[in-house]
Amino acid sequence: MTEKIEILMIEDDLVLAELLTNYLINYNISVDVATDPTHIYKALKTKSYDLIILDLTLPKVDGFYLCEQISSSFEIPIIISSARTEVSDKVLGLEKGADDYLPKPYDPRELVARIQAMLRRKSVPTRSAKLEFGEFLVDKEKMTISHNSELLQLTVAEYGILLFFLEHRGIVLSRATILDSVEGLNWESDERSIDVIISRIRSKLGDNPRTPKYIESIRGIGYRMKL
Repeated sequence: MTEKIEILMIEDDLVLAELLTNYLINYNISVDVATDPTHIYKALKTKSYDLIILDLTLPKVDGFYLCEQISSSFEIPIIISSARTEVSDKVLGLEKGADDYLPKPYDPRELVARIQAMLRRKSVPTRSAKLEFGEFLVDKEKMTISHNSELLQLTVAEYGILLFFLEHRGIVLSRATILDSVEGLNWESDERSIDVIISRIRSKLGDNPRTPKYIESIRGIGYRMKL
């Protein structure tokens, strides 16, 4: 039997939250609904969740701000579910630490697919759980990457892209290749999102894009890991 997936849904539309909760239980996905964002931190500290579904239009606090605070304090994937459909909102969501962005309205089956894709890596066993790439140590079982013995605080998307770079060192990778190859990236072929995630990875590595030590930009094509 598949292990139950525990999700925290931050959503003030109780009708939608109830509909999704009743639908997701058919896929062994249990949902706790939080309508008041001021109670989120207590919920995250008292219970372990596999994933967060976050609406942007919330009372008392801006959804983007909440996304940034959660991603900086907890290692948990975040899917933004919002009626805002502008590319600028999707990019800002990435910049604030979200791993995926699902515009409303959507078919609940797509939400299930996004959730399963986001969490699939955790349930797939790997032969080599720990891999070394120079200054980097990857633990695939825990989905963590350390740099110079320091554990990097990475979102699911950041982890996937950095791992992909490390496994393809010295190879020029186009944005399209990254989108097609890194599981869990569901940003509707928006290659701009790749640039945003890589910018975040560079920042966490202290890698200057003008004089990169690790991730090099290849004009008109994409990127290359220099290790």
